[in-house]
Amino acid sequence: MNSSALIHKIAICALLPGMGAATERVHAQNLTLEGQTGGFITPTAYVVYTAKGQFFSHPAVGYHFIDASQVIGNIHTFSIEEGFANRAEVGYTRSVHTEGDSALFSSLWHFAGMNVFNGKVVAIKDGWGSPFTPGLAAGFVVRTGDKFVTGAIDGKTYTNGDVYVAATKTWPHPPLPLLVNLGWKATNASIYGIGGQATRFSGRLFGGLGIPLPAPLHTVIVPAAGFTQEPPNTKNLGAILYPPGSPSHLPTTLDYAVRVTQKDHPHFAFDIGIGQVAGMIGTTVVAVTPSGPVFVPVNLEARHVFGMGLSLRP
Repeated sequence: MNSSALIHKIAICALLPGMGAATERVHAQNLTLEGQTGGFITPTAYVVYTAKGQFFSHPAVGYHFIDASQVIGNIHTFSIEEGFANRAEVGYTRSVHTEGDSALFSSLWHFAGMNVFNGKVVAIKDGWGSPFTPGLAAGFVVRTGDKFVTGAIDGKTYTNGDVYVAATKTWPHPPLPLLVNLGWKATNASIYGIGGQATRFSGRLFGGLGIPLPAPLHTVIVPAAGFTQEPPNTKNLGAILYPPGSPSHLPTTLDYAVRVTQKDHPHFAFDIGIGQVAGMIGTTVVAVTPSGPVFVPVNLEARHVFGMGLSLRP
Protein backbone atom coordinates (compact mmCIF):
# COMPACT_ATOMS: atom_id res chain seq x y z
CA MET A 1 0.00 0.00 0.00
CA ASN A 2 1.45 3.42 -0.93
CA SER A 3 1.57 6.30 1.57
CA SER A 4 -1.29 8.23 -0.09
CA ALA A 5 -3.63 5.25 0.25
CA LEU A 6 -2.54 4.73 3.84
CA ILE A 7 -3.36 8.31 4.85
CA HIS A 8 -6.70 8.14 3.03
CA LYS A 9 -7.70 5.02 4.98
CA ILE A 10 -6.57 6.55 8.28
CA ALA A 11 -8.65 9.68 7.60
CA ILE A 12 -11.77 7.67 6.71
CA CYS A 13 -11.44 5.55 9.86
CA ALA A 14 -11.09 8.70 11.94
CA LEU A 15 -14.16 10.37 10.49
CA LEU A 16 -16.63 7.52 10.90
CA PRO A 17 -17.07 7.30 14.70
CA GLY A 18 -18.33 9.99 16.99
CA MET A 19 -19.15 12.76 14.54
CA GLY A 20 -22.10 13.88 16.67
CA ALA A 21 -20.49 13.31 20.04
CA ALA A 22 -19.43 16.14 22.28
CA THR A 23 -15.70 16.80 22.57
CA GLU A 24 -13.66 18.58 25.18
CA ARG A 25 -11.53 21.56 24.22
CA VAL A 26 -8.39 20.53 22.40
CA HIS A 27 -5.78 23.02 21.28
CA ALA A 28 -3.15 22.43 18.61
CA GLN A 29 -0.32 22.15 21.09
CA ASN A 30 2.02 19.97 19.10
CA LEU A 31 5.06 21.42 17.35
CA THR A 32 5.21 22.24 13.65
CA LEU A 33 7.94 21.22 11.22
CA GLU A 34 9.81 24.35 12.32
CA GLY A 35 9.31 23.84 16.06
CA GLN A 36 6.63 26.37 16.94
CA THR A 37 3.24 25.39 18.32
CA GLY A 38 0.72 24.70 15.55
CA GLY A 39 -0.33 22.21 12.90
CA PHE A 40 2.06 20.14 10.80
CA ILE A 41 3.46 23.12 8.88
CA THR A 42 1.50 26.20 10.01
CA PRO A 43 1.67 28.13 13.30
CA THR A 44 -1.47 28.76 15.34
CA ALA A 45 -2.53 31.33 17.94
CA TYR A 46 -1.69 28.87 20.75
CA VAL A 47 1.54 28.38 22.69
CA VAL A 48 3.09 25.58 24.75
CA TYR A 49 0.93 25.01 27.82
CA THR A 50 2.09 26.37 31.19
CA ALA A 51 0.59 24.90 34.37
CA LYS A 52 -1.63 27.14 36.50
CA GLY A 53 0.37 29.34 38.86
CA GLN A 54 3.61 28.84 36.92
CA PHE A 55 5.47 31.23 34.62
CA PHE A 56 7.68 28.73 32.79
CA SER A 57 6.26 25.69 31.02
CA HIS A 58 7.79 22.28 30.87
CA PRO A 59 9.62 22.42 27.52
CA ALA A 60 8.08 20.63 24.57
CA VAL A 61 10.33 18.63 22.27
CA GLY A 62 9.51 17.48 18.77
CA TYR A 63 10.79 15.40 15.86
CA HIS A 64 9.54 15.60 12.28
CA PHE A 65 10.49 13.59 9.20
CA ILE A 66 9.76 14.43 5.56
CA ASP A 67 10.52 11.90 2.81
CA ALA A 68 11.35 13.88 -0.35
CA SER A 69 14.26 11.64 -1.33
CA GLN A 70 13.65 11.55 -5.09
CA VAL A 71 15.13 15.04 -5.61
CA ILE A 72 15.15 17.30 -2.54
CA GLY A 73 16.28 14.68 -0.03
CA ASN A 74 14.94 13.63 3.36
CA ILE A 75 14.47 16.20 6.12
CA HIS A 76 14.70 15.52 9.86
CA THR A 77 13.92 18.29 12.34
CA PHE A 78 14.67 18.26 16.08
CA SER A 79 12.94 20.97 18.13
CA ILE A 80 12.65 22.35 21.64
CA GLU A 81 10.08 24.97 22.66
CA GLU A 82 9.57 26.82 25.97
CA GLY A 83 6.31 28.52 26.94
CA PHE A 84 5.74 31.45 29.26
CA ALA A 85 2.51 31.82 31.29
CA ASN A 86 0.36 30.68 28.32
CA ARG A 87 1.17 34.01 26.67
CA ALA A 88 4.40 33.43 24.74
CA GLU A 89 6.91 30.85 23.56
CA VAL A 90 10.41 30.71 22.07
CA GLY A 91 12.17 27.77 20.48
CA TYR A 92 14.97 26.34 18.38
CA THR A 93 14.94 23.71 15.65
CA ARG A 94 17.84 22.00 13.93
CA SER A 95 16.82 20.92 10.43
CA VAL A 96 18.99 18.03 9.25
CA HIS A 97 19.06 17.16 5.55
CA THR A 98 20.16 14.07 3.62
CA GLU A 99 20.93 14.01 -0.11
CA GLY A 100 18.35 13.18 -2.75
CA ASP A 101 18.57 10.66 -5.57
CA SER A 102 18.46 12.88 -8.68
CA ALA A 103 21.73 13.08 -10.63
CA LEU A 104 20.51 16.26 -12.35
CA PHE A 105 18.99 18.35 -9.57
CA SER A 106 19.73 16.99 -6.08
CA SER A 107 23.02 18.95 -5.95
CA LEU A 108 20.87 22.02 -5.22
CA TRP A 109 20.26 20.44 -1.79
CA HIS A 110 23.64 18.80 -1.04
CA PHE A 111 23.96 20.54 2.33
CA ALA A 112 23.67 19.39 5.93
CA GLY A 113 20.71 21.57 6.97
CA MET A 114 19.97 24.85 8.73
CA ASN A 115 19.03 26.41 12.07
CA VAL A 116 15.54 27.72 12.82
CA PHE A 117 14.68 30.12 15.67
CA ASN A 118 11.11 31.14 16.51
CA GLY A 119 9.03 33.15 18.93
CA LYS A 120 5.35 33.96 19.43
CA VAL A 121 3.17 36.16 21.65
CA VAL A 122 -0.58 35.66 22.22
CA ALA A 123 -2.49 38.94 22.13
CA ILE A 124 -6.00 37.48 22.60
CA LYS A 125 -6.69 34.02 24.02
CA ASP A 126 -9.21 31.74 22.35
CA GLY A 127 -12.61 32.26 24.01
CA TRP A 128 -11.62 35.48 25.81
CA GLY A 129 -14.77 37.44 26.68
CA SER A 130 -16.98 35.28 24.46
CA PRO A 131 -17.04 31.64 23.34
CA PHE A 132 -16.93 32.92 19.75
CA THR A 133 -13.71 34.94 20.15
CA PRO A 134 -10.76 33.42 18.25
CA GLY A 135 -7.24 33.43 19.59
CA LEU A 136 -4.88 35.97 18.02
CA ALA A 137 -1.08 35.77 18.06
CA ALA A 138 1.95 37.29 16.35
CA GLY A 139 5.31 35.63 15.83
CA PHE A 140 8.54 35.34 13.91
CA VAL A 141 10.78 32.69 12.39
CA VAL A 142 14.48 33.15 11.55
CA ARG A 143 16.41 30.56 9.52
CA THR A 144 20.22 30.73 9.42
CA GLY A 145 22.80 28.74 7.48
CA ASP A 146 20.45 28.22 4.52
CA LYS A 147 22.49 27.09 1.48
CA PHE A 148 19.69 25.33 -0.38
CA VAL A 149 19.03 26.16 -4.07
CA THR A 150 19.95 29.88 -4.01
CA GLY A 151 23.19 29.27 -2.12
CA ALA A 152 24.01 26.20 -4.20
CA ILE A 153 23.98 28.37 -7.33
CA ASP A 154 25.96 31.38 -6.05
CA GLY A 155 28.03 29.74 -3.27
CA LYS A 156 26.65 31.96 -0.49
CA THR A 157 24.90 31.23 2.80
CA TYR A 158 21.60 32.93 3.50
CA THR A 159 19.45 34.01 6.43
CA ASN A 160 15.72 34.34 5.84
CA GLY A 161 12.61 34.58 7.92
CA ASP A 162 8.93 35.24 8.49
CA VAL A 163 6.86 37.61 10.59
CA TYR A 164 3.26 36.56 10.93
CA VAL A 165 -0.12 36.93 12.61
CA ALA A 166 -2.47 33.99 13.15
CA ALA A 167 -6.08 33.70 14.28
CA THR A 168 -7.25 30.31 15.59
CA LYS A 169 -10.57 29.06 16.87
CA THR A 170 -11.36 25.70 18.45
CA TRP A 171 -15.10 24.93 18.43
CA PRO A 172 -15.52 21.65 20.36
CA HIS A 173 -19.30 21.42 20.14
CA PRO A 174 -21.57 19.08 18.16
CA PRO A 175 -22.75 18.45 15.55
CA LEU A 176 -19.37 19.19 13.94
CA PRO A 177 -16.40 20.17 16.13
CA LEU A 178 -13.84 22.29 14.29
CA LEU A 179 -10.37 23.75 14.68
CA VAL A 180 -9.91 26.63 12.21
CA ASN A 181 -6.68 28.54 11.63
CA LEU A 182 -5.94 31.45 9.30
CA GLY A 183 -2.89 33.68 9.10
CA TRP A 184 -0.75 36.07 7.08
CA LYS A 185 3.01 36.24 6.93
CA ALA A 186 5.68 38.37 5.30
CA THR A 187 8.49 36.07 4.18
CA ASN A 188 11.61 35.98 2.02
CA ALA A 189 11.94 32.18 2.15
CA SER A 190 10.80 29.71 -0.50
CA ILE A 191 9.18 26.55 0.93
CA TYR A 192 10.31 27.33 4.50
CA GLY A 193 13.89 27.92 3.31
CA ILE A 194 14.09 24.45 1.78
CA GLY A 195 13.45 26.05 -1.61
CA GLY A 196 16.06 28.75 -1.00
CA GLN A 197 15.81 32.52 -0.81
CA ALA A 198 12.87 34.38 -2.30
CA THR A 199 13.67 37.40 -4.44
CA ARG A 200 12.00 39.74 -1.93
CA PHE A 201 9.78 39.87 1.15
CA SER A 202 6.16 39.30 0.18
CA GLY A 203 2.88 38.72 1.97
CA ARG A 204 1.51 35.18 1.92
CA LEU A 205 -1.58 33.53 3.40
CA PHE A 206 -1.60 30.29 5.39
CA GLY A 207 -4.20 28.32 7.28
CA GLY A 208 -5.76 25.01 8.10
CA LEU A 209 -8.85 23.13 9.17
CA GLY A 210 -9.13 20.20 11.59
CA ILE A 211 -11.97 18.09 13.00
CA PRO A 212 -11.24 16.98 16.61
CA LEU A 213 -13.05 13.68 17.16
CA PRO A 214 -13.27 11.75 20.46
CA ALA A 215 -11.20 8.58 20.72
CA PRO A 216 -10.47 5.98 23.43
CA LEU A 217 -8.19 6.60 26.42
CA HIS A 218 -8.99 10.33 26.66
CA THR A 219 -7.49 11.08 23.27
CA VAL A 220 -8.75 12.81 20.15
CA ILE A 221 -8.11 12.08 16.48
CA VAL A 222 -7.85 15.17 14.30
CA PRO A 223 -8.04 14.78 10.52
CA ALA A 224 -6.66 18.09 9.22
CA ALA A 225 -5.49 19.96 6.14
CA GLY A 226 -3.26 23.00 5.87
CA PHE A 227 -1.93 25.36 3.20
CA THR A 228 0.82 27.94 2.78
CA GLN A 229 1.17 30.24 -0.21
CA GLU A 230 4.72 30.37 -1.53
CA PRO A 231 6.65 33.42 -2.83
CA PRO A 232 6.41 33.71 -6.63
CA ASN A 233 10.14 33.37 -7.37
CA THR A 234 13.35 31.95 -5.90
CA LYS A 235 16.54 33.98 -6.16
CA ASN A 236 19.10 32.67 -8.71
CA LEU A 237 16.83 29.83 -9.85
CA GLY A 238 16.16 31.59 -13.17
CA ALA A 239 19.85 31.16 -14.02
CA ILE A 240 19.36 27.42 -14.58
CA LEU A 241 15.93 27.62 -16.22
CA TYR A 242 15.24 28.09 -19.92
CA PRO A 243 15.00 30.63 -21.28
CA PRO A 244 17.50 32.21 -18.84
CA GLY A 245 15.79 34.37 -16.26
CA SER A 246 12.51 32.48 -16.51
CA PRO A 247 10.43 32.55 -13.32
CA SER A 248 9.96 29.32 -11.42
CA HIS A 249 6.47 28.02 -10.76
CA LEU A 250 6.12 27.22 -7.06
CA PRO A 251 2.59 26.13 -6.14
CA THR A 252 0.89 26.59 -2.78
CA THR A 253 2.22 24.04 -0.28
CA LEU A 254 -0.51 21.73 1.05
CA ASP A 255 -0.56 19.11 3.79
CA TYR A 256 -3.15 16.49 4.71
CA ALA A 257 -2.52 14.89 8.08
CA VAL A 258 -4.12 12.95 10.90
CA ARG A 259 -3.13 13.87 14.45
CA VAL A 260 -3.59 11.76 17.57
CA THR A 261 -3.31 13.69 20.82
CA GLN A 262 -4.90 14.13 24.27
CA LYS A 263 -8.09 16.09 24.87
CA ASP A 264 -6.88 18.59 27.42
CA HIS A 265 -3.39 20.13 27.79
CA PRO A 266 -1.84 17.33 25.71
CA HIS A 267 1.47 15.77 26.70
CA PHE A 268 1.96 14.12 23.33
CA ALA A 269 0.87 14.53 19.72
CA PHE A 270 1.56 12.24 16.78
CA ASP A 271 1.05 13.36 13.17
CA ILE A 272 1.16 11.35 9.96
CA GLY A 273 0.30 12.70 6.54
CA ILE A 274 0.98 13.62 2.95
CA GLY A 275 2.40 16.90 1.65
CA GLN A 276 1.98 18.46 -1.77
CA VAL A 277 4.95 20.71 -2.33
CA ALA A 278 6.60 21.36 -5.72
CA GLY A 279 6.56 19.30 -8.91
CA MET A 280 7.31 20.73 -12.36
CA ILE A 281 8.76 24.22 -11.82
CA GLY A 282 10.22 24.92 -15.27
CA THR A 283 12.56 23.67 -18.00
CA THR A 284 16.35 23.59 -18.32
CA VAL A 285 18.97 22.72 -20.94
CA VAL A 286 21.25 19.77 -20.11
CA ALA A 287 23.26 19.63 -23.37
CA VAL A 288 23.74 21.33 -26.72
CA THR A 289 23.97 18.97 -29.70
CA PRO A 290 24.41 19.62 -33.45
CA SER A 291 20.66 19.31 -33.78
CA GLY A 292 20.02 21.82 -31.01
CA PRO A 293 19.72 22.06 -27.22
CA VAL A 294 18.37 19.16 -25.17
CA PHE A 295 15.59 20.32 -22.86
CA VAL A 296 14.46 18.52 -19.72
CA PRO A 297 11.72 19.47 -17.27
CA VAL A 298 12.82 20.56 -13.80
CA ASN A 299 10.66 18.27 -11.69
CA LEU A 300 11.24 18.31 -7.92
CA GLU A 301 9.13 15.13 -7.47
CA ALA A 302 7.60 16.51 -4.27
CA ARG A 303 3.89 16.59 -5.07
CA HIS A 304 3.25 13.55 -2.86
CA VAL A 305 5.74 13.44 0.02
CA PHE A 306 5.26 11.45 3.21
CA GLY A 307 5.64 13.12 6.59
CA MET A 308 5.32 12.26 10.26
CA GLY A 309 5.97 14.01 13.54
CA LEU A 310 5.99 13.46 17.29
CA SER A 311 5.80 16.09 20.03
CA LEU A 312 6.24 15.44 23.75
CA ARG A 313 5.78 17.63 26.83
CA PRO A 314 6.31 16.44 30.46
